Amino acid sequence: MNDCLWCNQAIIYQPSWRHLFTFVERTTLCDDCQSELELLNGKRCVKCSRKSDMERCLDCQYWSEKLGKDPLTANISVYSYNERMREMIAKWKYRGDYELVYAFRPMFVKVFKNHFLTQLKNFIIVPIPLSEMRLHERGFNQADALARLLPYYQPSILKRLHSEKQAKKTRYERMQTKNPFKLVEPINKPVILVDDIYTTGTTLRHAARLLKNNGCPEVYGYTLVRG
Repeated sequence: MNDCLWCNQAIIYQPSWRHLFTFVERTTLCDDCQSELELLNGKRCVKCSRKSDMERCLDCQYWSEKLGKDPLTANISVYSYNERMREMIAKWKYRGDYELVYAFRPMFVKVFKNHFLTQLKNFIIVPIPLSEMRLHERGFNQADALARLLPYYQPSILKRLHSEKQAKKTRYERMQTKNPFKLVEPINKPVILVDDIYTTGTTLRHAARLLKNNGCPEVYGYTLVRG
């Protein structure tokens, strides 16, 4: 028995024969809290996971027109940014509750395996970095915390210069920002960039363009939440 990482309610397990013969990861959220998180499913943009009846949403059409050739092959997100997720992200990301990353682990790992392990080979996982100032403010990098849950983790390829918080910018301003990243070392393998939230896709595309301009053959995004 263990406690829910969000509401602290005791989680009681019902033993079964399955537990005797296979490893079953114990859930970290109670059923009530888990039910308040909204998994992304149904019709979505094939490029960015946004809920959409269009094959490619307007944002992704904008990126194709602006960049000519989009450096990001696709982004896969796990959850929608509903009210419960907003509260959890705020406590985890801005109030320093690192342990909440384990509330997301079971589904974050499951979706990753379903979407990537059967499609890609010889890839590496690269978390979107924080600037040194932002890292000092928060105490940890939430993208790095998520990336550490996955195989083939490689943290040191990108560095980030300090810039104004994205949350303070309008949607249009975010999509017009300059590239804040620099490459520490080139990579010639496919890369899966990990971040917590996909909002406009600007951050992932800045990193993807830098990687592809320096020899990376293909870049995907994998994000916990689609904003």
